[in-house]
Amino acid sequence: MALTFRQVRHFIATAETGKVSAAAATLNVTQSAITASIKLLEADLGKKLFERHSNGVTLTFDGQLFLQRARAIEACVADAVRSPHRWGRQVDGTVDVAVSYTVAGYFMPSLLSRFWRAFPSITVRLHENERDAIEFGLVNGRVDVAVMLVSNLHDRGAIRSRLLLRSPRRMWAPAGHPLLQKERVRLADLAAEPYLMLTVDEAERSAMRYWRPTPHVPNVIFRTMSMEAVRSMVAAGMGITILSDMVYRPWSLEGHRIDLKTLDDDIHTMDVGLAWKSDADLSPAAQAFCEFVAMAYPAAEPVHFE
Repeated sequence: MALTFRQVRHFIATAETGKVSAAAATLNVTQSAITASIKLLEADLGKKLFERHSNGVTLTFDGQLFLQRARAIEACVADAVRSPHRWGRQVDGTVDVAVSYTVAGYFMPSLLSRFWRAFPSITVRLHENERDAIEFGLVNGRVDVAVMLVSNLHDRGAIRSRLLLRSPRRMWAPAGHPLLQKERVRLADLAAEPYLMLTVDEAERSAMRYWRPTPHVPNVIFRTMSMEAVRSMVAAGMGITILSDMVYRPWSLEGHRIDLKTLDDDIHTMDVGLAWKSDADLSPAAQAFCEFVAMAYPAAEPVHFE
């Protein structure tokens, strides 16, 4: 098998956007190039990575497993490219990084472990907080930068941001749920279902952004800040939910299966990004952190941090 980095990037972009057309647009290549890469990748691996639907694609269980490895490959290549060239010297110091709850649990750990290997003399102090407190900390200089859900960013005048990851939102349902068998599913189909509403990181506010334009409302039977509670309840058949692929895991803590379904409605993505004060004079340690994180997600737009 001759796995190429091009195949890895094409696979990641398709997994994150849920559509071959969107992946092609993100990477500025043709749809046929994306399709050919994925077909060859599946043939080489001997595994089906995507389920194809009329409105896009969703990852299979094998696809979910490979996505974790593919992201590690992409990040390692980015690390190898950036380290010898940008700084050419040892950087030390401390950088204060604000993070939201979801980012802290599902985005930062592997990223930080690679950063500390590349910059062992830089101390990263993490501060977990809610979105409004993070923005206040950035504007008032209490933290240097933030890794947060920039789709929820409020003060876009005083705070700049750089997109790192767009994570599609899909329906989560227990294995065998009737909606999983339908070719097309819309929010109207979900309205009568018992709905489990996650509330952490303004998740309910985000959910209502795509429910509100419709004549339907979710039949919420339980609100919780616990991701694992939602995961376990969905897997146990107590209800369905809509959450992003970044926080998806195919199994609950009890070992029950959770499956995904892409909806036909326009469901906005969960966008993770870097954020910093617009006129901030970032220290060398903070610049190194920002550039490292940006290089780990090279598909997004370039930004200079100096």
